[in-house]
Amino acid sequence: MEKPSTPSNFIKNVITDDLESGKVQKVITRFPPEPNGYLHIGHAKAIWINFTLAQEFGGMTNLRFDDTNPIKEDVEFVKSIEEDVKWLGYEWAEKRFASDYFDEMYKCAELLIQKGKAYVDDQSADQIRETRGTLTEPGQNSPYRERSVEENLELFRKMRAGEFKDGEKVLRAKIDMASPNINLRDPVIYRISHATHHNTGDKWCIYPMYAFAHPIEDAIEDITHSLCSLEFEDQRPFYDWVIAECEMESTPHQYEFGRLNVSQTLTSKRKLKLLVDENIVDGWDDPRMPTISGLRRRGYTPEAIRSFVYETGISKSQGLVDLQMLEHFVREDLKLKAPRTMAVLKPLKVIITNYPEGQVEWLEAENNTENPEMGSRQIPFSREIYIEQDDFMEDPPSKYFRLFPGNEVRLKNAYFIKCNDFVKDENGNVTEIHCTYDPETKSGSGFTGRKVKGTIHWVEATHAVPAEFRMYEPLIKPKEDEAEQALENLEAAETEKVEKSFLDEINPNSLEVLQGFVEPGMKEANPQDKFQFFRHGYFNVDPKYSKPGEPVFNLIVSMKSSFKLPK
Repeated sequence: MEKPSTPSNFIKNVITDDLESGKVQKVITRFPPEPNGYLHIGHAKAIWINFTLAQEFGGMTNLRFDDTNPIKEDVEFVKSIEEDVKWLGYEWAEKRFASDYFDEMYKCAELLIQKGKAYVDDQSADQIRETRGTLTEPGQNSPYRERSVEENLELFRKMRAGEFKDGEKVLRAKIDMASPNINLRDPVIYRISHATHHNTGDKWCIYPMYAFAHPIEDAIEDITHSLCSLEFEDQRPFYDWVIAECEMESTPHQYEFGRLNVSQTLTSKRKLKLLVDENIVDGWDDPRMPTISGLRRRGYTPEAIRSFVYETGISKSQGLVDLQMLEHFVREDLKLKAPRTMAVLKPLKVIITNYPEGQVEWLEAENNTENPEMGSRQIPFSREIYIEQDDFMEDPPSKYFRLFPGNEVRLKNAYFIKCNDFVKDENGNVTEIHCTYDPETKSGSGFTGRKVKGTIHWVEATHAVPAEFRMYEPLIKPKEDEAEQALENLEAAETEKVEKSFLDEINPNSLEVLQGFVEPGMKEANPQDKFQFFRHGYFNVDPKYSKPGEPVFNLIVSMKSSFKLPK
């Protein structure tokens, strides 16, 4: 059962203390995505933390788009983010944009200049990077660091007026180039970008950097607890510096939690974008992608995702979660919801030679044995059926209990059949099985004359509906050291440059497309309908490629897993 709130955690303790001491009257959090890509499973945890903690304490959460980089941002991403948050089950109190506050941010920048806390630098991005120093060596002061307040104000206003080219000048905070925290070594707070913004159009040609804009946004919105993932911990001193030096009335505090890393799963937005740009996947919503839209299209449910992130908890440490844990919660959520039916993914025809030609019999089958309230359905049975190719072997090993010459099996919801003969093509492939059935063994008849060890699924041939099945494996090959991947994901989130070498890690077997058959009742299945196919797993009707009468099914998760939740 889904948990209604967050487990015990350090942020909850902080909020409790703040409310009890009177430091905070009403809890206000925010989910602040950058609209430069689609949300992924890691964002699901951040959404859950911000919205659920606020709800627990009777507070509110804003959805705020940190749209400070018009070159990479698009309305498409804004719409997708809104859809994802709603689909996960959350409603924001107010929708805001960083661009709503560009005027206030500009005033803050001028205030810093007037206080001698910011200066215009003519150095290139490469020069600034080269003089920034290292973890063991201090940075070097810019030759433009001691410009006068008047000169800096004049230059900054000319930057705003569009008198300089992109990259020609930047505005930097004036803090300490020898600070052990590199984030305090005169970080850039404004850059020139002659780009049209999706909200403000061409009003601005200078844009604030995220690290400068974010604390100002939090302060303007009276955010009480600014919650972010652990890679922003080193930026907290700059966050506090901006709020103090810009003399903001509200003083929010930043708290960092461990980021969600899932095995064999990319959570670097830049790498995900590269997969899309290189056409390795079918867009941001490809069912192999860890994006919320990809998980939704594949058939994952919001309830399963919320239960998953609840189980991962909230802590200060980085960790790696097994992908099988996520799959476990999907199975748990669907096992009582999804109707159970039969599908043959790799068909092999069976002719029941002693069944009357032209006769069709309708049999009763339960829709979900674990949920009797789902009722039953009627399925056809006749002389010709399809079974799975791997449910027959000409020369089987020991303990193979499916069809082979002379063996008898039960057809689920139908009869016992016995294999008497088979047909091969010129290449030696089995193309047809000839069997006989025993009419006394009808399912539900109470027959106890003998038992069989194998039960196989099937689909009646004359009413069968052709269907496409898309079988998925993880997009990323498994690594010997999965903890190493967690570190790479974290580094990728902090680094602008993405090498294409990671494409070598792509699993070439991540997608297999099969053509098979489903029961006739599945012909009009609607997009996003979910089913459990006997022995195969849980499947979702693909909303992108399915057509009326021509269903395409995405594998959500296989039937079983060895994964066990820790006690």
